[in-house]
Amino acid sequence: MTRGKFITFEGPDGSGKTTVSSAVCERLTELGYSVRYSREPGGSNIAERIRDIILDPDHTDMDPRCEALLYAASRRQHLTDIILPSLEQGTHVICDRFVDSSVAYQGFGRHIGAEPIREINAFATDGILPDKTIFLDVPAEIGLERINAGRREKDRLDQEGIAFHQAVYDGYRHVVETGGDRIVVIDASKPVDEVIENALSAVREILDGE
Repeated sequence: MTRGKFITFEGPDGSGKTTVSSAVCERLTELGYSVRYSREPGGSNIAERIRDIILDPDHTDMDPRCEALLYAASRRQHLTDIILPSLEQGTHVICDRFVDSSVAYQGFGRHIGAEPIREINAFATDGILPDKTIFLDVPAEIGLERINAGRREKDRLDQEGIAFHQAVYDGYRHVVETGGDRIVVIDASKPVDEVIENALSAVREILDGE
């Protein structure tokens, strides 16, 4: 059996990442691909419980290193419960966030540094990285405008100010610069339907490439 491909979607808050990635997964299923959608933090029972702790807006006093370790712990459980079994069964996995998010949010946003975050997550994941990553590129100020204009309830990270979100965006630029050909950059400032079509085309090219 051919192993499935592991594709992640990344982007700052307000990039439309969840909307786009879930729409792409639905379209792929309609087209006959064997694909499973998941998300981080969370994705499985224990990982979702850790997610609740991380994103609880009442936990504003959480230490940055504690936050980083909780993300890595959730990621480990998600990997063993959902991602690896699916890939081994030949199912492609589309995941909303993975290690790159921790590099951007904790490495840069919390000023822990990219390398310590990579080391924590290398231990958590046994060094596993996605086959490809779709980065939805939108500046921090546009992302925040979208968040503030939306009606969804804000989690703990949504409540951070522009300086935090700009640092996160800088972190993502670092990910793009160091990620080589693993990273596919898509302009997420365009209308959402156009972004979905561009992302779908990119993912289909990846899945059909071998």
